[in-house]
Amino acid sequence: MAALAPFGPGPFLIAGPCVVEDDRLNLPVGEHLAELGARLGIPVTYKASFDKANRSRLAAARGPGLEAGLEALARVREATGLPILTDVHEVAQLASACSVADVLQIPAFLCRQTDLLVAAGRTGKPVNVKKGQWMSPEGMAGAVEKVRSGGAASVAVTERGTFFGYGDLVVDMRNFARLRAACRTPVIFDGTHSVQQPGRGEEGASGGLRECIPDLLCAAAAAGADGFFLETHPDPNRAPSDGPNMIPLAQLEGVVTRALDVWRAARKSHD
Repeated sequence: MAALAPFGPGPFLIAGPCVVEDDRLNLPVGEHLAELGARLGIPVTYKASFDKANRSRLAAARGPGLEAGLEALARVREATGLPILTDVHEVAQLASACSVADVLQIPAFLCRQTDLLVAAGRTGKPVNVKKGQWMSPEGMAGAVEKVRSGGAASVAVTERGTFFGYGDLVVDMRNFARLRAACRTPVIFDGTHSVQQPGRGEEGASGGLRECIPDLLCAAAAAGADGFFLETHPDPNRAPSDGPNMIPLAQLEGVVTRALDVWRAARKSHD
């Protein structure tokens, strides 16, 4: 099973704010993540979305848009040396996104969009596909097949929880083994969106239970996740998007360190 470039076979971290903000936030977060990766000895990729195209309400904050968002991400890349991951929502965005992003991400709600998946594969960039909240692990094999049909050599699938009623998500820890078997890819755990509570926040926005993230992350590490996806922000309560399910930046190192300890212990016991 090939690792998702630019990641190695060991544990890796994808982290950053939900949406691109200004340099006063983007750059310090990137610098913090670069230093964290160096201290912990793991590859870190900076993630942020230039557009949140699937917000619950029309007036919700979406981000700076394609051109300004990619320019901001390019500055993070230049200042920190970190690879960049960002979401793409339309085939027309791919060429511009590829000029900056090292990894393309397909949002969960778009994981069955054939034209987008095939075109993302054709770029030659590594592609991370979020598992739809309604999808079975085995159902994601078709999404991966579409990306690979475009020629992508590196594909990963991210577990981000499954709908449990109308306003909650649960994480089935069996899914890490099932996704790996069905898709033959690295499997990433999105600890932040897995605690999202769609439509249960203020004015119809998504709520979240960030206090559950550390335990779920450790459980996923034990269950076989290859890497971790965590949205983080210096002050989540003031973040323009998904604040209730983001880890405060000051707490990130402790959360990740604990999960890495579990990850290594679980694999040592299987040696």
